Amino acid sequence: MTEADFVRTLRDAGARIFRVGGCVRDHFRGAQAKDVDYAVTGIAEERFHVLFPHAEKIGKAFPVYHVRMDSVRREVAFARRERKTGTGYRGFDVAFDPTVTIEEDLYRRDTRMNAMAIELPSGALLDPYGGRADLAAGVIRAVSEHFTDDPVRALRAARQAAEFGFTVEEGTLLYMRACADELRREPTERLMAELRRALATPHPSIFFRVLRAADLLAVTFPEIAALEGQVQPVEFHPEGDALAHTLAMVDAVAEETEDIRTRFAALVHDLGKGLTPKEMLPHHYGHEKTGLTALAAWNRRMTLPHDWMKAASFVIRQHMRAPRLTRLGKIADLLLGIGASGLSMAEFNIIIRADHGSLPPYLAHGAAALRAMQTITGRSAPTDLTGAEIGIWLREQRVRILKKFLLENEKAWYNTSEQS
Repeated sequence: MTEADFVRTLRDAGARIFRVGGCVRDHFRGAQAKDVDYAVTGIAEERFHVLFPHAEKIGKAFPVYHVRMDSVRREVAFARRERKTGTGYRGFDVAFDPTVTIEEDLYRRDTRMNAMAIELPSGALLDPYGGRADLAAGVIRAVSEHFTDDPVRALRAARQAAEFGFTVEEGTLLYMRACADELRREPTERLMAELRRALATPHPSIFFRVLRAADLLAVTFPEIAALEGQVQPVEFHPEGDALAHTLAMVDAVAEETEDIRTRFAALVHDLGKGLTPKEMLPHHYGHEKTGLTALAAWNRRMTLPHDWMKAASFVIRQHMRAPRLTRLGKIADLLLGIGASGLSMAEFNIIIRADHGSLPPYLAHGAAALRAMQTITGRSAPTDLTGAEIGIWLREQRVRILKKFLLENEKAWYNTSEQS
C-alpha cells in the first residue's frame, strides 16, 4: 500500500489525515526527516480496523498503529484530547473519538515548532500556534501549559536547542522549571535516552546550559552541576570554572568525532573536580581518583552503558598522566591500555588534545608505536616460561620495541615539528 492509497481510503471514509510532529518541523527546516508520523481525525477506531485489518496496534492508553506504506512501517495515531490526572507521563484522561479536531491534538503537544500539521493529499499547512514563525526565529516555545504534562519534555527542549542551535523562550524555561519534582521520579531510562541524543548533537554543551538556566541541571545530572563554581588556576584555565571547562571540552571533542562514547568520556574527564573541597581550590589534587567516585555514583543512579563506563574510567584515570609520561614502561602500558578501554588511539588523542592543547610525540604517533609493539605476542615467548613469566617477558620485549621505535623516529618528529 502506498501513502496515496492510505490517504484515499481514509478520505473516502470521511476522515482527515495529516502528517504531524517532527517530520513537518524538519520539512520547514529543510532537513531530512528520520520518521514520518500521521494523525487521523473524523473516524472511529472500529471503522479504522475494518479499513486496515493488517494495521498493528502499539498504543495501550490510546490508539496508535503501525501501518506499512511504501514498504516502510509508519506510525499512525488518532487525534486526541488529554487531561492529566497523575504524575510523570502516566495518568491521563484521554478522548480520541471522531469529534476530536487536529487543532485540539496539536494543542497538547510540547512546543510550537512541533505543533504543525500538513493535511493530505492537499499539502496544506495547519499552523494554529505559530510554529513556523518560531522556526524562522530559532526559538523553542511551549504551546501551552500542557508542556508540563510530561516532565521529560524539559530535557527534550534542551536537547533540541543543542540540536538546532535554538534559544529557549523565557516562559518555556518557567514550564521546564515546573517539571523538577516529577523529573526526580521519572524512570532513569527516559533521562538516559535524552542524554544519549543530546551527546549526538553538534553542540552538546547547549543541552547542559539550558538545563542549568531552568534550574534542572542539579536535578538531572548532579555530577555535572557540581562543577559549577569550582574555580581553577587561571593560568591553565582562562575559560573559567570546572563547568565552563567541561562544556568547552565536550564541544571541542564533538567537533572532531561523532562517537557518543568518546564525547561522554570528554564530558566526565574532570568529574572529580566537583568533589574538591573549597579550601583546596583553585587546585584539584587527586581529582582523577574522586572522578571515579563521582562516575560510580552516576552509574548507580542511571546505569550507564558498559562501553561508556569503560572508556570514561580510563580517560578519568589517564587524562592528567598521559601528557607527562617519560618512563618507557609507563608509556607502553598506557598505549596498550587505550585499546582495552574501547577507545581508538585517535579518539583518546582527541580528548587529550582538547584538554591540553597538544600531544606528546609518543601519543601523536601512538598508533604506529602500538602496531610495532603488537608485532610480538605471548606465542613468541621462550618455551621454558610459564604463567606470569610469559606476561613479564612480553612486557619487557614490547618496552624494548617501543624504545627502538621512539629512538628511530624521535629526530624526524622534532624536525617535522620545527619545520611546521
